[in-house]
Amino acid sequence: MTTLADHAGDRLSAARRAGVLAVLRAPSSAAALDAIDALVRGGITGIEVTYSTPDAAEVIAAAKARHGESAYVGAGTVTTGAQAREAADAGAAFLVSPGTLADLAGEMRATGVVTMTGALTPSEVMTAQQLEVDVIKIFPASLGGPAYLGALRGPFPTANLMPTGGVTPENLAAWFSAGAVAVGAGGDLVPAKALATSDFAEIERRAVLFAAALRAVQADGNVS
Repeated sequence: MTTLADHAGDRLSAARRAGVLAVLRAPSSAAALDAIDALVRGGITGIEVTYSTPDAAEVIAAAKARHGESAYVGAGTVTTGAQAREAADAGAAFLVSPGTLADLAGEMRATGVVTMTGALTPSEVMTAQQLEVDVIKIFPASLGGPAYLGALRGPFPTANLMPTGGVTPENLAAWFSAGAVAVGAGGDLVPAKALATSDFAEIERRAVLFAAALRAVQADGNVS
């Protein structure tokens, strides 16, 4: 039987290198691009442009044009097949859905782009595995913390798990120690207030803290 890890293979090398995916919910496309620039300056190169951001596909294409291969840019909050195809056409390197629906997961996989779908319970993880998605996004991971992620590793030792929600520079090492292949960081990395007030210096400051914590984790070899 092919495992999820076998299925993903080298497809996840860029996600592993990025380590942290910044979940970006910007009020405008201009704010999104300025935030992406701030994140990259601060050392965070994994960017998940959610479909709650206006003109998300255009933002993805523009970010790719600005940063090329130096940034790992994808689409988040993908809830329809049309969004999956649009994002892939715009150059998204990965697609993230908050949940796992069989038809949608199939359409996401059909794009050929790295596919990540959301789960929380063991049954939902099993469903995602059956659908052969590349990464299972554990959300909201803040409900159980790193201990819960570690508990999931017992029955699912080969699953590529990405906790999202409740990830901070202070607990980053604990998430990776518990078995995360990468982590998603939203409000703790890209606060809504900073986006609303165009405080991109604050976003860059937070990116620097996350990047330093990630380098420490990678230096220790504490990455799944």
